[in-house]
Amino acid sequence: MPPPTPPEKDQVHSEEFLRTLMRRQLCLSVSCAATFLVVLLGLPLLNYFAPEFMANRVAGFTLTWLILGVLFFPFVWIISWLFIRRSIALEEDEVQSVNQPKR
Repeated sequence: MPPPTPPEKDQVHSEEFLRTLMRRQLCLSVSCAATFLVVLLGLPLLNYFAPEFMANRVAGFTLTWLILGVLFFPFVWIISWLFIRRSIALEEDEVQSVNQPKR
C-alpha cells in the first residue's frame, strides 16, 4: 500500500517553503555572525590603533577590560536573544504567507 499523499493545503512542509525559510534564516545568521566578528576583531584593532582611548578608565576599569570582561558576555546574550526572536518571527511570517488564501 503506497503512503498517503499529503494534502495540497499542507504547503508548510513543501520544499519551496523550507528553502525560502532556510535562505532567510541564513541571512539572519550571517548578519548576527558579522556583528559578533566586528566586535570580536574590533577590540584588538581599537587597542592597536587607539591605545590612549582604550586606556581611559570607566567605573574603575580600563575601557579595554570593561568591554572584554564586563560587556562582552551580555553583548553575546543580546545577539543570541535577537537571533532567536527574529528567527521565530521569520518562521511565523512564512507560515502565515503559506496559510493566506490565494486570490
